[in-house]
Amino acid sequence: MRPTRGSAPGPALPQRGAFGRHVEPGNADAGAIAIPRRGFSSRVYAALDLGTNNCRLLIARPAAGGFRVVDAFSRIVRLGEGVCSNGRLGEAAADRAIEALRICADKIAARGVIRGRYIATEACRLAEDGPDFVARVKEETGLELDIVDRATEARLAACGCFPLVDPQADGVVLFDIGGGSTELVWVDRVRRHAPMGSPRIRSWVSLPAGVVTLAERYGGIQVTPDVFKAMVEEVTLLIASFPERLTLAEAASRLHLLGTSGTVTTIAGIHLGLERYERGKVDGIWLDDPAITDVVSDLQRMSYEERIASPCIGKERADLVLAGCAILEAIRRAFPCARLRVADRGLREGILLELMRADGAWRLIRGTDAA
Repeated sequence: MRPTRGSAPGPALPQRGAFGRHVEPGNADAGAIAIPRRGFSSRVYAALDLGTNNCRLLIARPAAGGFRVVDAFSRIVRLGEGVCSNGRLGEAAADRAIEALRICADKIAARGVIRGRYIATEACRLAEDGPDFVARVKEETGLELDIVDRATEARLAACGCFPLVDPQADGVVLFDIGGGSTELVWVDRVRRHAPMGSPRIRSWVSLPAGVVTLAERYGGIQVTPDVFKAMVEEVTLLIASFPERLTLAEAASRLHLLGTSGTVTTIAGIHLGLERYERGKVDGIWLDDPAITDVVSDLQRMSYEERIASPCIGKERADLVLAGCAILEAIRRAFPCARLRVADRGLREGILLELMRADGAWRLIRGTDAA
């Protein structure tokens, strides 16, 4: 499968710290509910991301400068298990996802959500029975999943991570290592003096390689140096399709990497020596190149059992983490930036920001609600 690529200018986003991207009212989803203008900060929004590996939900209210999370849920479901080999969703995988989605539907109802968007990504894009699964989800949970294209996935990741872009840099190479695909996005320098901020996506590519797909092809339990090298080489060939790759590589010294995935949050947690994963200590942390190299080298030396025992990895991800490290290594070689910023945020935050921006949430909070 060939990588999907493109380029697109991005419209204005909310100020740094607000996590947002502008969505014109006419582009809001058709099922949008009209929101009264008074008391806007009490309105509840939901964003759900059903990926190849994880099912994640975030529920939040608009707040000055961003949003306040009121509930969240995450579960590894491995929906994409076996999709690359047989082209269909496995029955057990679909059942696991439905079980997690029922929990999400209960939370959405309990929190009184008035507006939400619920997306499915690579596993449902690839599976020939993806639409059938979406229909089953609607019937059994009441949730209407939207199978989004790769361009939308790349844009949402950029929107959700935008507040972590260093305004002193000339831009960022943002990457989202998923279960079935990896999105790479070149975001131009943040124009700090523009109203509400206005980053611009110069180009992007979606690579048909994620932690689940690589681990299934190469194996994730016993990963020899040769196997790791082969994974890196495969991803390196895919990255060659990135628009303006050579220009971007030459500019790498003036840019920084910005990663959103379980791979980078795991590396950050291990680097910090956390006895249990703590989002507050990981999200936004800076890692320099030697620190990343040290952790990746340590992970390669660890046995499968040692990876399971690691508090930042665990049994559910022990067979996937080295595939993620191989993807990261290929990205680092292609774009040799000195620094990587870690984001424990992404698609869900991007969804929430687009919905709230479309409704004028921050303008209303500053105006009507503050009166």
